Amino acid sequence: MHRYGRRAVAALATLTLAGGGLAACSKDAPDGTLKAFLSGWKGGDLHTVGFVSASGAKVADADVVKQLQELSGGLAKQPLTVTEAGDAKTKGDNSSSPIKLDWTLPGGTHWTYPSTVRLTKHNTDGWKVIWEPAIVHPQLASGDKLAVRRVASQRGGIQDSKGEAIVTSRDVVTVGIEPQKVTNLAQLQKSLDTAFKKIGVDMDFSGLKDRVDNAKPDAFVELITLRRPDWDKISDDVALDGVIWNEGKKPLAPTRAFARALLGTADEATAEDLQNNKDLAQGDVVGHGGIQQKYDDALRGTPGISVVIAQQAPDGKVKDTPLFTTQPVNGKPIKTSLDVDTQNAADAALTAEKQPSSLVAIRVSDGAVLAVANGPDGGTVDTALTGEVPPGSTFKTITAYGVLANKIAQPDSTVACPKNATIDGHQFKNSGGEAFGNVQMHVDYAKSCNTAFIALGGKLGADKFHQAASALGLGTPWDMGVSAFSGKVSPADTPTELAAASFGQGKTVVSPIAMASVAAAVARGQFKQPTLVLDPKPAKPAPDGAPLDATAVSQLRSMMREVVTGGTGTALRTVKGKPVYGKTGTAEFDSNSKDTHSWFIGYQGDIAFAAMVQKGGAGADAAVPMIDRFLTTLNK
Repeated sequence: MHRYGRRAVAALATLTLAGGGLAACSKDAPDGTLKAFLSGWKGGDLHTVGFVSASGAKVADADVVKQLQELSGGLAKQPLTVTEAGDAKTKGDNSSSPIKLDWTLPGGTHWTYPSTVRLTKHNTDGWKVIWEPAIVHPQLASGDKLAVRRVASQRGGIQDSKGEAIVTSRDVVTVGIEPQKVTNLAQLQKSLDTAFKKIGVDMDFSGLKDRVDNAKPDAFVELITLRRPDWDKISDDVALDGVIWNEGKKPLAPTRAFARALLGTADEATAEDLQNNKDLAQGDVVGHGGIQQKYDDALRGTPGISVVIAQQAPDGKVKDTPLFTTQPVNGKPIKTSLDVDTQNAADAALTAEKQPSSLVAIRVSDGAVLAVANGPDGGTVDTALTGEVPPGSTFKTITAYGVLANKIAQPDSTVACPKNATIDGHQFKNSGGEAFGNVQMHVDYAKSCNTAFIALGGKLGADKFHQAASALGLGTPWDMGVSAFSGKVSPADTPTELAAASFGQGKTVVSPIAMASVAAAVARGQFKQPTLVLDPKPAKPAPDGAPLDATAVSQLRSMMREVVTGGTGTALRTVKGKPVYGKTGTAEFDSNSKDTHSWFIGYQGDIAFAAMVQKGGAGADAAVPMIDRFLTTLNK
């Protein structure tokens, strides 16, 4: 949008240019002076040009250079092209020459407009430029300057599977400290810590004293930004000497924990952001982590640019007169497959767990990821999608499928479960030292016998072991629109490594989403890559796998059900909803530690899931209770 016009100019005492006239063509024409002025303007050197004021007084070229900079204001460092735009109109001692100014604004937009340079040789030794602010822009007067204002774009939202906004603008309160009002910082810190813990926030106050000591007395030393409902709970508790706060809005999910590691956050640009991205300006909102960061350009949109005349009013305030504006382009939403109720249930299930934990839920029928939860408090690292940890006995599901599909054994085949098994001099044992004797394979699976699966893995062999893992989608390239680890299966290249891999140890590492996908594939009878970002659509999702062996899958489902009815997952036997199928896992991860990761993978109805608690003990100790809480909440 262009808006310009000539501001009323004070009467010219001596030099008044007559309108009209013929284009000059004599040797005494003002063309040379005009060219020298335009060239010198661009180069910042006007010593070859003479200047007079509208009243005829001499003006120093250095003063003109200085005023050009001052009038240009916020555009002073932007590229400018100034060219002649037509023939000069000369009459007697006065001339008027049209020019064109073309500014390249931040972001590359061009602002082009006409102006006029007046010249005179009245009472002078040759042609002089009549210096006046209107040369820079017809509406400029002495004391004015051009300024650039950013017209903020609206940040796009992150949407759930229904296209409804998950992340949207919500009321927040930013809490800080004003150093000059603090009477006892140590006591203030203790009081704030107590208040924040009432709303489940464990504040890190390390470095606060240095920040306060080094801040200006009236500075706002920011502590934390709270959602309005949380603030309302503790506002009376933090009304302390030195505590100040600002109210505002911020793009946020429904709760603090809601898929936090997956979604990331949108915050005011940091000094590092501004340094790394020259398109950003102070006050811009930028994505940090997760979807917010990966899709920041699309979500942020493009701000508009407004060029204004900034006029200083007598009261000190600045009044803006718009001259040119480009409209902002609002950010685009990012649509995901998340389901709000399922995500809330997953986040709630992790609340009681103090150890780092993760839970993923996938819709069996189409592979849509319904929930991605990390804890505590939503987590900061998305272990649910990108973790690389041993799967423990949940991997017996892959070994069992391979054994059944290749007809190496049947669920009712006797597969002994001794206390120990020795392979190439390496001794393996069962978790807890159990020995179930000569039992059938389905019992070995339900009770999670390592030694039995070592024997089965040895008969399966490395090639068929890898085929089974691939058929269930492990280790294949995925594209979900966000980073996700589909697993790395052990090479199983020695008898010892194959033995370890058969029950989920050795060099095999997976993520919770990889194992949730395995459970979904068994429930579905086919591998489908999980889907999470729906729009924009990922470029290279993995193709659907071939249908799994129908008989083997049916047998495996029965074995997974037995885990719940009479095996290591019996705590889920009476959970609300449809029957639960699954497999526990106890994963060793450090030969120098007795700590183990706790796992459970499985499905109920159309929802498959995987839960993992780091250093949570056996699968039944932490992961099974987590799934119990998840399904209980979901089935209310």
